[in-house]
Amino acid sequence: MVDPGTLEWIGARRAELDEQEERLVKQLEETRAERDELAVAMRVLERMSKQVAQERAAAAPVSAQVGGKAVLMVPHREPGVADTALPPEYQRILTVVAQAGGPVAVRQVGEELGLEVGVRGKLEPLRGKLSKLAGRGWLLKRPDGKFTVRP
Repeated sequence: MVDPGTLEWIGARRAELDEQEERLVKQLEETRAERDELAVAMRVLERMSKQVAQERAAAAPVSAQVGGKAVLMVPHREPGVADTALPPEYQRILTVVAQAGGPVAVRQVGEELGLEVGVRGKLEPLRGKLSKLAGRGWLLKRPDGKFTVRP
């Protein structure tokens, strides 16, 4: 015959193990739920970071190699492309022309930008930038050589 003390101990131990099993099952469920939530959060963050990277790439000035030198490319003006897509120097030029309120000559833009307008060589690079902005649709170059902002 089995000792009653042993039966009591086995019963008590089984009850302890049943309680422990319940706690572990509950803990496992909570762990799985949290892991699933983290997986969803990870997917959301990956999507968001891809979107942000795409938006930054679209807004960032594009650079190219010309003669071994990195040069910034001016994007074409299109619907949805803001002037913030332009390199900062081109943004300043665009702002000066816009603030002029009418047709403006290269010399006037140079004066506003603080260039030495008395030296012709200082205005030629600016003329090239204004022409590039006009060629890409940001400005309008008039027949008299002056520039205005495109509506």
